[in-house]
Amino acid sequence: MKNSNSRRDFIKTGALVTGGVLASPFVLPGAYAAPVNELKLAVIGCGGRGTGAVFQAMETGHPIKLVAMADAFRDRLDNSHKLILEKYGADKVAVPEEMKLVGFEGYKEAIAAADVVILATPPGFRPMHFEEAVKQGKQIFMEKPVATDAAGIRRILKAAEEAKAKKLNVVVGLQRHYQNNYRDTIAKIHDGAIGEITGGQVYWNDGGVWVRERQPGQTEMEYQMRNWYYFNWLCGDHITEQHVHNIDVANWVKKGYPVKAEGTGGRLVRTGKENGEIFDHHVVSFTYEDGSVIHSECRHFPGAANRVDETFQGTNGRAYLSAGNHGILTDWKGKELYNHSRDNQPNPYQQEHDELWATLFKGEYKFADAENAAKSTMTSIMGRYATYSGKPLTWDEALNGSVDLFPEKLAWDAMPKILPGPDGYYPHAIPGKTKVI
Repeated sequence: MKNSNSRRDFIKTGALVTGGVLASPFVLPGAYAAPVNELKLAVIGCGGRGTGAVFQAMETGHPIKLVAMADAFRDRLDNSHKLILEKYGADKVAVPEEMKLVGFEGYKEAIAAADVVILATPPGFRPMHFEEAVKQGKQIFMEKPVATDAAGIRRILKAAEEAKAKKLNVVVGLQRHYQNNYRDTIAKIHDGAIGEITGGQVYWNDGGVWVRERQPGQTEMEYQMRNWYYFNWLCGDHITEQHVHNIDVANWVKKGYPVKAEGTGGRLVRTGKENGEIFDHHVVSFTYEDGSVIHSECRHFPGAANRVDETFQGTNGRAYLSAGNHGILTDWKGKELYNHSRDNQPNPYQQEHDELWATLFKGEYKFADAENAAKSTMTSIMGRYATYSGKPLTWDEALNGSVDLFPEKLAWDAMPKILPGPDGYYPHAIPGKTKVI
């Protein structure tokens, strides 16, 4: 589902400096004062999702001004700025040249300039950006997934506790939580409409995504960042980057997180040099504390059948959910118990911003999405660990794993931890041999 509209010296006017710490313009803790005029916005990560999120913020109709932008690449920032300025004009887009921040460190300055931040870089950077936004006391919208390995998840969980203590609103782009058919149907499931949930199946099967060719003169760091989808330190593989949506729905329905994962996966179709290190299919069984098992399946097979949805079985019936506004409950004989109406179906990508910004302009504290987002992201990472290693593992084993994918140094001439061989192919996981925790 796409939104109808498309997804140095710094400005100090939105923050007070007290003892060297940037304080939020909101009064914390407890009930805080609503802003009087407008809120200043910064976007970190100016690709399609970051640009789309700015559009959605502007479409809420509230007095919002974009004041800072940060991205690793100047061309991406300039293209994003052009699109936003053309649509919303200089009254809403006031980003001076010194606040167009390019490189690895500009996010700190951009966050400092704003009241509210959008975090939309590739997910490998999410922990460091979220930590900084919380440290500076900002209200936050961040995209999913929120990390790519257990080390990043631990950082997110720690910062999430700090955000709660500071009463910072945090909305995460697991937008099914803001989609009416999911909200209403899962509420009925939780009320017992189909009894106890004993199992389920969740899917993200499609043909895959873009590929960007290596360009002359690119360093290895730039190549991987331009092609971030195919490298786990940046993306986490498609079980984490995409399938996290469906896995999160399973956790939502089960009102918990799995205690064990086991599965299989590999590279059958997308096997080129341009496909980096990621698998093209993952099949995982997630076992929950009550013994119920959710089957998780995602694949990138061009030309094969597509399926992106969720089904669940209860002691008294079945459920079917999808992003296409379906929410259907039946008993075991096929009698329909509930069918969510397609009426009153706001775009969930817009709805999450509508609700966030309405809350901010009321001066309220309502949203604390980071902990669940971290645990659902961790569920997907645990699934990847299971398929890469070929071995079952528990939640605690996965969460406490010592493998850290992030580079030791961020610089254009620095080397990521995974590099191509002499033939140009990247090493990838071999089940039964690869260490994941």
